[in-house]
Amino acid sequence: MTGDGMATSPGMAVAARPARTLWLGVLFAALAMLCAASVAIGTRDVALADILAALNGHRDSIGQAAVTARIPRTVLAMLAGAALGLAGATLQGVTRNPLADPGLLGINMGAMLAVVIGVAWFNMASPYAYIWTAIFGAGAAAVFVYSISSRGRGKPTPLKLALAGAATSVAFASLVIAIVLPRNDIAGGIRAWQIGTVGGATFDRIVHVLPFLAVGLVISLLSARKLNSLALGDELAAGLGEHVAMARATTALGSVILCGATTAVCGPIGFLGLGVPHLCRLLVGVDHRWLLPVSALTGACLLIAADIVGRIIARPAELGVGVITAFVGAPVFIWIVRRQRIREL
Repeated sequence: MTGDGMATSPGMAVAARPARTLWLGVLFAALAMLCAASVAIGTRDVALADILAALNGHRDSIGQAAVTARIPRTVLAMLAGAALGLAGATLQGVTRNPLADPGLLGINMGAMLAVVIGVAWFNMASPYAYIWTAIFGAGAAAVFVYSISSRGRGKPTPLKLALAGAATSVAFASLVIAIVLPRNDIAGGIRAWQIGTVGGATFDRIVHVLPFLAVGLVISLLSARKLNSLALGDELAAGLGEHVAMARATTALGSVILCGATTAVCGPIGFLGLGVPHLCRLLVGVDHRWLLPVSALTGACLLIAADIVGRIIARPAELGVGVITAFVGAPVFIWIVRRQRIREL
């Protein structure tokens, strides 16, 4: 039985496994090449000798200094992309909603609003305070959106969730502007972070956020079997011994942790969690035991690629990865809306 409830023969399952393994290998190779390109390409191209010298700890030239700055940036883009791709796949699985995305459902904007309130009203400065506050805001936004979409007749549908999330995102964005506008002392930093960027990354920032991303990663990957059960429908999942409400809550918790921690360090990055799972289903199918890790790898590849494009498309300036993902993700969103059937939870 596959994740979408369709039966498969043992022969088909055996035939599918080599193809899935091949795609994993391709994605790992692509990730390695993109990491190398991210270190070498930017507003200033650097030679191989400077890259090797910088990897050995030298910072004697401008090229070596540029490479030293790009290494943590590349690592952060890889981690953030993996987190958002994985979060998007789990959210689409737990809601059975093809439009589910941390940005479209208002989760990222909830995390952002919470951080802005903490900075503006409570002088928040600790890195861990940023992360915990963002996770709390992401969780509160998720509960709020789900509560709104559950009101009225019937169950929450993908359309109701998307509309509630879009309205919540707009409202939260307006509140962010209202809070930041009179505060010139924090406006510059907030605006730069608000776009969504991995620029200025340091290993200190990565070390702070890494435990949270690891916890979210483990919770999400361990939810793969639960998501396969939920894909069969609530009644069948319960008949298989799954506690439906608990399965949804724990899976959603993993997504909230990943989204909140990523937003705290990178700002809100939209549309990546929307398109990545749809692409990965074309590669490995709907079995979440394969879909989740492949979504994480694909998200990492795409965000690194977006960061590279953002560095070279407007030289000598840079565009944040949030701008690139929004530019590419908007047509993907329109395509999904036109192609996917609306199903109830």
